[in-house]
Amino acid sequence: MAPVLRTLPDPATSGLPPLVELGEELTREEVERYSRHLILPEMGIEGQRRLKNARVLVIGAGGLGSPALLYLAAAGVGTIGIVDDDTVDLSNLQRQVIHSVADLGRSKLASARDSITALNPLVRVVLHETRLDSANALELFEDYDLVLDGADNFATRYLVNDAVALQGKPYVWGSILRFDGQISVFWEKHGPSYRDLYPEPPAPGSVPSCAEGGVFGMLCAAIGSMMVIEAVKLITGTGRSLLGRLLIFDALAASWREIRISKDPLAQPVAELVDYEVFCGLVPAEEAGGAGRTRGAAPFGTAAFGANRTEDVPALSASQLAERLAARSSGRDSFELIDVREPGEYNIVRIPGSRLVPLGGIRSGTALETLPRDVPLVLHCKSGVRSAQALASLQAAGYADVMHLDGGILAWVRDVEPDKPLY
Repeated sequence: MAPVLRTLPDPATSGLPPLVELGEELTREEVERYSRHLILPEMGIEGQRRLKNARVLVIGAGGLGSPALLYLAAAGVGTIGIVDDDTVDLSNLQRQVIHSVADLGRSKLASARDSITALNPLVRVVLHETRLDSANALELFEDYDLVLDGADNFATRYLVNDAVALQGKPYVWGSILRFDGQISVFWEKHGPSYRDLYPEPPAPGSVPSCAEGGVFGMLCAAIGSMMVIEAVKLITGTGRSLLGRLLIFDALAASWREIRISKDPLAQPVAELVDYEVFCGLVPAEEAGGAGRTRGAAPFGTAAFGANRTEDVPALSASQLAERLAARSSGRDSFELIDVREPGEYNIVRIPGSRLVPLGGIRSGTALETLPRDVPLVLHCKSGVRSAQALASLQAAGYADVMHLDGGILAWVRDVEPDKPLY
C-alpha cells in the first residue's frame, strides 16, 4: 500500500507547545537518576518535570512496544499504560527484549511491568489486559496525554487514529516488516493523520504479517527507540517533531529517507468509531451484525495483519490429512500436497510429502503451469489464511478439486507431529 503524497504546504512541524504541564519538583534521587537529561539545555529540569507528569499509553508489549516501554521508563515518564492481551511465546524473544525465558507463558503485561519496575521503580505502570476495540478505545485513551501505536494490524491502526482524533490528541506511530520500518507523528488538530497517509486499507491478504513475512529483530529497537524520541519531544516541546513527515528505514541498506505528508483538505473529519474489521475487509459487513454493532479490532501478537476469513472453504483436518497421506503412500489415494508458504518457512518445518509453491506465484498465475488439473490438490500454509487465498485463486482459474488444511502447519504440529518446531 503506497502512501499518498501531496504538494500542499507543510503543516506545522516545529514550534508546538509542550504537550504536558510541569509536574512536581524533582526529588534528590530523580535529579541523580536523570542528571544526563538535566544538563541538556533543550531539556533541563523543566523538561524532566514534564516527563514526570506525563501519561503515555503504549499499544502492544511486542516488538515495538518492548524497546519503547523500556526507554519511556528510563526517561522518567511518570505514568506508562500498556494495552495487550497476549502471552509470551518463545518466538517472541528474538525481538521482544522486554521479555525473557523466565516469562514464557506469562502475560506480556505482567512481564513488561516487572521489567519496567526493575529498570525504574519511580514510574507508575498501568496494565490494560484487554483487546483494544471500538467499545473501549475512547475510555482507555481518555486518561493519557499521548499514545504510542505499535500494533501489528491495520484494523487497530485505523482505530487508534480515529480515537485520538476524536479526543484531539497526538500519537506516535511505528510499523515494521522484514527489514523495513516506518515512523511518524499524527495529530489531526495540528497536521495530518494516518488516514491522510493511507486513506484506504490494503486488500486483505496483500500485506503479510511479521509471522508470515518475518522481521529483522534489531529493527524493532531502531523504530521503537525513535518512537520514544518523538514522544519525549512532544511532551517537552523540544525540537522538531515528525508531524507532517514519514521516516522510512531500510535496515539492509542502513539508510533513512523522508517523505513529506500533508493534510488532505477534502477529507471528512472523523465523526465516530466504526467497525474496523469490516472497514479493513476482514469481516463482511453482513456478518458484523449491522452498522450499529461494534466489533473489536484484531488482537496483538496474531497473524491478523491483513488476514482473510476462512469459513466455508473446503477443508480437512490435520488428522484427516495424515490419513490421506498414509493412503497415498500405500497407493489407495492420489493427490498433491502443496505448501503455499515462503522458502524460509518451508526450511524451518514442513509436512512430509509436500511440495513448495508460494502463494505469490499462484495469485499472479505464474505458478499455475506447475499445478496439475487432473489430480486433487490439498493446500496448506502456516495457519490456513494463505492457503484459503490460494484455494480461491485456483478455483477462479478453473481448478475443480481443491481443498486446504484447516489450521495449517500449526495444526499439523499440534495434532500429528508435536516434536517438530513452530515459528
